[in-house]
Amino acid sequence: MPLAAPSLPLRALRLLRTSLFTQVACALVLGIAVGRLWPDVGTAVQPLGDGFVRLIKAVIAPLVFCVVVAGIAKAGDLKAFGRIGLKALIWFEVATTVALLFGLLAANLVGPGTGMHVDPATLDSSAVDDKTGGGHLPSTSQFILDALPDSAVGAFAQNSLLQVLVLACLVGAALLHLGKTKVPAILPAIEQAQEVVFAIVGFIMRLAPLAVFGAMAHLVGQYGMGALTTYGKLIALCYGVALLFLAVLGVALKAITGLSLWKFVKYTREEMLLALGTASSETVLPRVMQKLRAAGCRDDAVGLVLPTGYSFNLDGASIYLSIGTLFISQAVGVDLSLGQQITVVLVLMLTSKGMAGVPGSAFLALSATASALGVIPAAAVALLLGVDRIMDSMRVATNLLGNCVAVFAVSRWEGALDMAKAKRVLDGERTAVEEEAAALAEAAPDTDTDTDADASAAPPAGSPASGH
Repeated sequence: MPLAAPSLPLRALRLLRTSLFTQVACALVLGIAVGRLWPDVGTAVQPLGDGFVRLIKAVIAPLVFCVVVAGIAKAGDLKAFGRIGLKALIWFEVATTVALLFGLLAANLVGPGTGMHVDPATLDSSAVDDKTGGGHLPSTSQFILDALPDSAVGAFAQNSLLQVLVLACLVGAALLHLGKTKVPAILPAIEQAQEVVFAIVGFIMRLAPLAVFGAMAHLVGQYGMGALTTYGKLIALCYGVALLFLAVLGVALKAITGLSLWKFVKYTREEMLLALGTASSETVLPRVMQKLRAAGCRDDAVGLVLPTGYSFNLDGASIYLSIGTLFISQAVGVDLSLGQQITVVLVLMLTSKGMAGVPGSAFLALSATASALGVIPAAAVALLLGVDRIMDSMRVATNLLGNCVAVFAVSRWEGALDMAKAKRVLDGERTAVEEEAAALAEAAPDTDTDTDADASAAPPAGSPASGH
């Protein structure tokens, strides 16, 4: 006699218990409701989101180090690693420039600030200083110097991804130089440490729904829905341009690799929703690295391109900065000429590279752009204070997807992408966990064979060749 199918409530409870995506989606809706109905409660639960981000940040540096070192050592070719880095930087520069141009073109066509007639004298410029904490964006030379570690421990303690990458490249190069015969235990130890970190990430990810609930409740409770009506045109334009840019990225991904960006979004839907809910792409960096590896990208490509993109490939931020610059100029009645708009692109190409990890970096970049033009009052940047936090979701999603596309594209150019594996995973034939288990199973017989071959090649005890 066939078993009766479980009822709808039971299926819903089972899905809620087993699906991280469902848990995060429910937490997102609940957080919005709590923030809207009880703003004080929304502000009180903010530590839930902040605590989750702190836990994730604690494991990012060791994970990036382990993945990059293991990737270089297993690839066995330092020149290939250099080519990956160079191709990634070229991709990043082209992508961010295209994003800036998209933003400028859209802002010229739509004019989100036209007709506002804001008097700059009525704006409080000190509010921008409070937002940025009196900080500043580093110069190009300072940015390069800051990427070089002056302390191995300090790079990890400060959670500086670029410094950790430099250290990892040096260690990986040293392992290749010395060879496995001189340091046979180092690489297995690093790979084992990597698995430990991934296990820790798995534990922390169970707290993701709480983090999303806390972050969304705080956002809605503190800022309310008023900004949606006041800045509705600007918000709609930024999100619309971001979607258009992602569509172009999807076409580029299809042309270069034959893979579908939409299928990748479905494959990483839990991570994307978590990044949107917490407004931080760092919270999903470990999981996205793991999923890209499972989708056929080689370890060295994932370990170098993805973390580097967090500092160099800020596509979403570029869209926001270009539109924001024209918005404040239109709002105060300043018409920028073509030459001045070209200056905007050039200035933002430089300032956007130093934004990662700097508090209030968007306002610092906008202030630097206004100063470079000399025609937009610096106080006008304060116009974006009420909408900046709402733009975080757009910036995070666009930055994250842009970096992932870069990993696939550079991996394909360098021959570091297993196309059959990528299609299996993105088509849903195998999950990331099943793909990794299959890879371990395939590697196991090779290890046994090598061991047997070594044993058969070794001279018998007591023979002249054995040295006894």
